[in-house]
Amino acid sequence: MDNSLDRDLMIVLHDVARLLRTRFDQRAREHGMTRAQWVILARLDRQPGISQNEMAALCEVEPITIGRLVDRLEARGLVERRHDPTDRRIRRLHLLPAARPLLEEISHYRIEANEEMLADVPPETREAIIDTLLAMKEKLTTNENNSKLAEAGE
Repeated sequence: MDNSLDRDLMIVLHDVARLLRTRFDQRAREHGMTRAQWVILARLDRQPGISQNEMAALCEVEPITIGRLVDRLEARGLVERRHDPTDRRIRRLHLLPAARPLLEEISHYRIEANEEMLADVPPETREAIIDTLLAMKEKLTTNENNSKLAEAGE
Protein backbone atom coordinates (compact mmCIF):
# COMPACT_ATOMS: atom_id res chain seq x y z
CA MET A 1 0.00 0.00 0.00
CA ASP A 2 1.30 3.45 -0.95
CA ASN A 3 1.75 5.58 2.17
CA SER A 4 2.56 8.80 0.33
CA LEU A 5 0.59 11.89 1.22
CA ASP A 6 -0.99 12.08 -2.24
CA ARG A 7 -2.90 8.88 -1.35
CA ASP A 8 -3.72 9.87 2.23
CA LEU A 9 -7.52 9.81 2.64
CA MET A 10 -7.74 12.92 4.80
CA ILE A 11 -5.54 14.93 2.47
CA VAL A 12 -7.44 13.81 -0.62
CA LEU A 13 -10.80 14.59 1.07
CA HIS A 14 -9.50 18.00 2.09
CA ASP A 15 -8.21 18.72 -1.42
CA VAL A 16 -11.48 17.68 -3.08
CA ALA A 17 -13.50 19.78 -0.62
CA ARG A 18 -11.21 22.78 -1.19
CA LEU A 19 -11.53 22.47 -4.96
CA LEU A 20 -15.32 22.25 -4.69
CA ARG A 21 -15.42 25.30 -2.41
CA THR A 22 -13.27 27.23 -4.89
CA ARG A 23 -15.61 26.33 -7.75
CA PHE A 24 -18.70 27.30 -5.74
CA ASP A 25 -16.97 30.58 -4.76
CA GLN A 26 -16.45 31.37 -8.45
CA ARG A 27 -20.03 30.50 -9.37
CA ALA A 28 -21.50 32.54 -6.48
CA ARG A 29 -19.38 35.55 -7.50
CA GLU A 30 -20.99 35.40 -10.95
CA HIS A 31 -24.20 36.30 -9.11
CA GLY A 32 -22.58 39.00 -6.99
CA MET A 33 -22.66 36.77 -3.93
CA THR A 34 -20.39 34.67 -1.79
CA ARG A 35 -20.37 30.93 -1.21
CA ALA A 36 -21.22 31.64 2.43
CA GLN A 37 -24.37 33.46 1.33
CA TRP A 38 -25.26 30.53 -0.93
CA VAL A 39 -24.76 28.15 2.01
CA ILE A 40 -27.16 30.21 4.12
CA LEU A 41 -29.79 30.19 1.38
CA ALA A 42 -29.44 26.44 0.81
CA ARG A 43 -29.63 25.68 4.53
CA LEU A 44 -32.69 27.90 4.95
CA ASP A 45 -34.34 26.05 2.11
CA ARG A 46 -33.84 22.82 4.08
CA GLN A 47 -34.46 24.30 7.53
CA PRO A 48 -36.83 27.29 7.34
CA GLY A 49 -37.03 29.35 10.51
CA ILE A 50 -33.64 28.39 11.88
CA SER A 51 -32.21 30.94 14.29
CA GLN A 52 -29.15 33.02 13.50
CA ASN A 53 -27.25 31.24 16.30
CA GLU A 54 -28.20 27.82 14.96
CA MET A 55 -27.11 28.92 11.49
CA ALA A 56 -23.78 30.11 12.89
CA ALA A 57 -23.21 26.69 14.49
CA LEU A 58 -24.05 24.86 11.26
CA CYS A 59 -21.78 27.14 9.23
CA GLU A 60 -19.02 26.96 11.85
CA VAL A 61 -18.71 30.73 12.16
CA GLU A 62 -19.42 33.27 14.87
CA PRO A 63 -22.99 34.61 15.17
CA ILE A 64 -21.77 38.12 14.26
CA THR A 65 -20.49 36.76 10.94
CA ILE A 66 -23.89 35.22 10.16
CA GLY A 67 -25.49 38.50 11.18
CA ARG A 68 -23.45 40.41 8.60
CA LEU A 69 -24.09 37.85 5.88
CA VAL A 70 -27.82 37.90 6.62
CA ASP A 71 -27.75 41.72 6.57
CA ARG A 72 -26.57 41.53 2.95
CA LEU A 73 -29.11 38.86 2.02
CA GLU A 74 -31.86 40.88 3.68
CA ALA A 75 -30.78 44.02 1.78
CA ARG A 76 -31.15 42.04 -1.48
CA GLY A 77 -34.66 40.97 -0.50
CA LEU A 78 -33.75 37.28 -0.27
CA VAL A 79 -34.11 36.66 3.46
CA GLU A 80 -36.03 38.16 6.33
CA ARG A 81 -35.58 37.97 10.08
CA ARG A 82 -38.61 37.30 12.24
CA HIS A 83 -38.85 37.31 16.00
CA ASP A 84 -39.41 33.92 17.57
CA PRO A 85 -43.03 33.72 18.82
CA THR A 86 -41.94 32.39 22.22
CA ASP A 87 -38.69 34.31 22.75
CA ARG A 88 -38.40 37.74 21.14
CA ARG A 89 -34.62 37.74 21.68
CA ILE A 90 -34.30 35.01 19.05
CA ARG A 91 -34.36 36.00 15.38
CA ARG A 92 -35.54 33.32 12.99
CA LEU A 93 -34.47 33.37 9.36
CA HIS A 94 -36.88 32.86 6.48
CA LEU A 95 -36.44 32.85 2.73
CA LEU A 96 -38.35 35.31 0.60
CA PRO A 97 -39.74 34.43 -2.86
CA ALA A 98 -36.91 36.34 -4.57
CA ALA A 99 -34.49 33.64 -3.31
CA ARG A 100 -36.14 30.89 -5.37
CA PRO A 101 -34.23 31.56 -8.65
CA LEU A 102 -30.92 31.55 -6.77
CA LEU A 103 -31.83 28.30 -5.02
CA GLU A 104 -32.57 26.79 -8.42
CA GLU A 105 -29.16 27.99 -9.65
CA ILE A 106 -27.45 26.51 -6.57
CA SER A 107 -29.24 23.20 -7.09
CA HIS A 108 -28.47 23.18 -10.82
CA TYR A 109 -24.80 23.88 -10.19
CA ARG A 110 -24.60 21.22 -7.46
CA ILE A 111 -25.99 18.65 -9.92
CA GLU A 112 -23.66 19.88 -12.67
CA ALA A 113 -20.62 19.66 -10.37
CA ASN A 114 -21.61 16.14 -9.25
CA GLU A 115 -22.01 15.00 -12.84
CA GLU A 116 -18.67 16.48 -13.87
CA MET A 117 -16.82 15.11 -10.87
CA LEU A 118 -18.32 11.62 -11.13
CA ALA A 119 -18.66 11.30 -14.92
CA ASP A 120 -16.25 8.36 -15.17
CA VAL A 121 -17.25 6.69 -11.92
CA PRO A 122 -19.55 3.67 -12.24
CA PRO A 123 -22.90 3.96 -10.37
CA GLU A 124 -22.03 1.15 -7.94
CA THR A 125 -18.76 2.90 -7.05
CA ARG A 126 -20.62 6.18 -6.54
CA GLU A 127 -22.97 4.45 -4.11
CA ALA A 128 -20.04 2.84 -2.28
CA ILE A 129 -18.30 6.24 -1.97
CA ILE A 130 -21.46 7.87 -0.61
CA ASP A 131 -22.08 4.99 1.82
CA THR A 132 -18.50 5.16 3.06
CA LEU A 133 -18.55 8.93 3.50
CA LEU A 134 -21.89 8.74 5.34
CA ALA A 135 -20.47 6.08 7.66
CA MET A 136 -17.44 8.28 8.31
CA LYS A 137 -19.70 11.28 8.97
CA GLU A 138 -21.82 9.25 11.37
CA LYS A 139 -18.74 8.02 13.22
CA LEU A 140 -17.39 11.56 13.57
CA THR A 141 -20.68 13.12 14.64
CA THR A 142 -21.51 10.47 17.23
CA ASN A 143 -18.07 10.48 18.82
CA GLU A 144 -18.59 11.94 22.31
CA ASN A 145 -15.58 14.20 21.77
CA ASN A 146 -17.51 15.85 18.96
CA SER A 147 -20.84 16.41 20.72
CA LYS A 148 -20.99 20.02 19.48
CA LEU A 149 -21.00 18.78 15.87
CA ALA A 150 -23.71 16.25 16.65
CA GLU A 151 -25.83 18.95 18.29
CA ALA A 152 -25.45 21.14 15.22
CA GLY A 153 -26.80 18.37 13.02
CA GLU A 154 -23.58 17.92 11.15
